[in-house]
Amino acid sequence: MNGISLTRYLIEEQRSKAQIAPDLRLLIEVVARACKTIAIAVGKGGLGDALGDAGTGNIQGEAQKKLDVLSNEILLEANEWGGHLAGLASEEMDHPHPIPGQYPKGGYLLLFDPLDGSSNIDVNVSVGTIFSVLRCPEGMTGAEDEAFLQPGTTQVAAGYCVYGPSAILVLTLGNGTHAFTLDRELGSFRMTGRDLQIPADTKEFSINASNARFWEAPVKRYIDEMLDGKDGPRGKDFNMRWVASMVADVHRIITRGGVFLYPMDSKMKDKGGKLRLMYEANPMAFIVEQAGGAATTGRERIMTLQPTQLHQRVPVILGSKNEVERVTGYHSEG
Repeated sequence: MNGISLTRYLIEEQRSKAQIAPDLRLLIEVVARACKTIAIAVGKGGLGDALGDAGTGNIQGEAQKKLDVLSNEILLEANEWGGHLAGLASEEMDHPHPIPGQYPKGGYLLLFDPLDGSSNIDVNVSVGTIFSVLRCPEGMTGAEDEAFLQPGTTQVAAGYCVYGPSAILVLTLGNGTHAFTLDRELGSFRMTGRDLQIPADTKEFSINASNARFWEAPVKRYIDEMLDGKDGPRGKDFNMRWVASMVADVHRIITRGGVFLYPMDSKMKDKGGKLRLMYEANPMAFIVEQAGGAATTGRERIMTLQPTQLHQRVPVILGSKNEVERVTGYHSEG
């Protein structure tokens, strides 16, 4: 089955298992086409006059890059007219984007981080798009914040597209995690990995070590044990990798294992954490769990959290199952 197009994969899933409805298939295809457009814009770099700051800020008060704004517009314009969505929500917007009145509405909700890791775009480091699909609750229009406030366990699909040397779409529909690489000559995503599995054990970890002085005791203990290497209690050496683009760090883990941590720390405690539950943590947790990994806040499974705000932040620890369970266990010990 490797090498088949994304469209063929989705149609075969729809036919053989009734795994997905036709509207969901169309939704995934539209998101993939939008990701292809973003990949082209990212690939142009300075030639496309899309680098640098946009001179605006998002809901979190972060400076927006030109490509943040462009990617957000690409995803909105691609998805608002197709008739498969009731509403869209973006990390870059305060509230959901309603479907314009001239277009038909569907039964799904789409949430996305249009360009994760965009602070790296000017230095040509991999960035990406993250997305999550929910069903619109009965009695809601999809224009309300409340329609989107569903736990991660209700996701019907999630994925990310990492824009690096190649553009790779990683997707789950709840039946495993699969990878599709953009064939730039054909202009389509083709399967390059089926039923990806994250090794349960690893020797790699990913964390922003500059925040070490702010970490809670369980995380300090866990990282110190890794840094002690084969002479410490773990009895083996570990390597640290940190890209500072979540999609790139998670894609490495999906590809060869590892553990990613953006834990609670004293600097971010008043905000609840660093990463956004609805746009980053939930979709990545779904993808990782479907690949045999685990994802927690350090204290509880991410996908069981009941969201209270559209832009809610949480701590994130995800990746190789045995390592995630170890550091989560340290939190439970106090």
